[in-house]
Amino acid sequence: MKLLIIILNKEENLDELLEGFLEMDIRGATVINSKGMGSILTSDIPIFAGLKDLLQGNRPGNKTILTLVEEDRIPVIVNLFEDVVGKLDQPGNGIIFTLPVADVIGLGRNFDSGRIDEES
Repeated sequence: MKLLIIILNKEENLDELLEGFLEMDIRGATVINSKGMGSILTSDIPIFAGLKDLLQGNRPGNKTILTLVEEDRIPVIVNLFEDVVGKLDQPGNGIIFTLPVADVIGLGRNFDSGRIDEES
């Protein structure tokens, strides 16, 4: 099991990306409003305002999407992202990364070191 984290810079693509998740039977994701360091530096700290033009693809905000997925689903999710948003190697589209998950408790089932138990 992996925690998939997507930093979506193009917020206008959020609905289409989540619809794609549903089509892939990914039913649970958390979406968080987020802001990149470049945006904070250029808008909230006046001394860095002059850097705004140097930061290519800088947007005022983005969305961070968190979801638990089986490892074999990751390439399909990356393909979905690139179909909806654009290639990940292009600046300003976003970032995807994963982290290993050892335990999950509270999703209607428990996930413990590779074993999933249905709660009674």
